[in-house]
Amino acid sequence: MNQKIQLLTESIGKVIVGKSDTVLKLIAALLCEGHVLLEDVPGVGKTQLITALSKSIGGKFNRIQLTPDVMPSDIAGFTMLDAKSGEFIYKDGAVMCNFMLADEINRASPKVQSALLEAMEERQISLDGVTHKLPQPFLVLATQNPVETYGTFHLPEAQMDRFFMKLSMGYPDASEEVKILERTEKHNPIANIDAPVMHVDDITALQQAVREIRVTDQVKEYIVAIVGSTRDDRNVTLGISPRGSIALYKAAKAFAFIYDREYVTPDDVKNTAVPVLAHRIILSPQGKSQFGSSEEYIKDLLGNVAVPNMGK
Repeated sequence: MNQKIQLLTESIGKVIVGKSDTVLKLIAALLCEGHVLLEDVPGVGKTQLITALSKSIGGKFNRIQLTPDVMPSDIAGFTMLDAKSGEFIYKDGAVMCNFMLADEINRASPKVQSALLEAMEERQISLDGVTHKLPQPFLVLATQNPVETYGTFHLPEAQMDRFFMKLSMGYPDASEEVKILERTEKHNPIANIDAPVMHVDDITALQQAVREIRVTDQVKEYIVAIVGSTRDDRNVTLGISPRGSIALYKAAKAFAFIYDREYVTPDDVKNTAVPVLAHRIILSPQGKSQFGSSEEYIKDLLGNVAVPNMGK
């Protein structure tokens, strides 16, 4: 593993027990300047994960609990008249940070969801004709509870497509949960991170390094074959757009970088395909009956698309 990534995962591991796969994929999204939707039940460590990441990098962390009464100005900020100077000044919203936890995004109104997703896409805020750039790096980790649906606003498929990855932490196993009990006995595990292991400028440099990772024509064709298979399949009502193929291309490069390689392999594509692609498709009634979920459909798809022979 890349030495800097190893330091980052070890720092996060002081707080998060296990879940190394989820941690690596979250880091991959950060390296690709992508945002993550974390769908899971309450209490499995979603807030701890993003807090541990922000403390490990030394970035500014904001958390907003989204409810139906949250306003777009809470997200984007607002301008107000300064009584002393007589000029309009900008007051920061929640997005003016490096790492933002948008808790229970499906409880926010559609107008607030749109304001947040616009900031995620454009990485800037425009108010009263003035553009305010967001800090770099900028990562949004939005959460939603898959169990409760009362009082929620479903994220449209076009907005779901804006998220780089959709992840789930899941429950810990018995041995991991024992370690969690021991870590939380005397203090919050976040206190275990006493200093950042890298700076936000280091992340910017790593993001540039990821862009330099080489991808052969065979791997590019493999990505296109996977994505294209969803567009003419009777099990799928809505196939994956070119935004999905671009995201898979970037994620595979990030995983190659994480494992300290200068080139992408088909395994990098396979390792990232489910979290990058599954939330971007809609299964037909037949597809739902056969596969149950889009995640299972993508797993089956990976087994049917021919893997290129990379040779040496």
